[in-house]
Amino acid sequence: MTPDAEGARIRSAADIDEWLEDRSAAELAEPFTFVVDADGVLRLAPRRSEHVVCAGGGRVYSAGEMAFERTAAGWAVTESSNQSAGYCPDTDTWPAVAASLDRAGIGHPDAFSHEVVFRRCPSCHERSIVHESAFVCAFCSGELPEQWNVDITGWVES
Repeated sequence: MTPDAEGARIRSAADIDEWLEDRSAAELAEPFTFVVDADGVLRLAPRRSEHVVCAGGGRVYSAGEMAFERTAAGWAVTESSNQSAGYCPDTDTWPAVAASLDRAGIGHPDAFSHEVVFRRCPSCHERSIVHESAFVCAFCSGELPEQWNVDITGWVES
């Protein structure tokens, strides 16, 4: 799969086995791009893939990056984040990720290991990342809302 291709649908342990066995050691050493599509299915693509492309241009419940390791029980998520500049999902989208992993039989932690807080600035309309709980726009220094407000190309629904 090239970085410009739609993400592989992962519905089972066999799907993740097949997809990850085709990855190089270098690819396995870093996280992959993921989305949970409108059908609640996990999709994976190489890290340098765009999230919107991974989703086939469709709506998602969550998006970010995810790393795996093989355990005695099969593949398991070791790290995950909601880091997606394409969809800017809120931190409360983890339940959709966990549900997609559970359906596929993939072990996982109880939450994102790294949460990114995205907000759209009401003043300049740019998307910003909130750092250290400072809700200040990186572009115009305007105040950012405390509630998620980034509704862009495809919805992210929790």
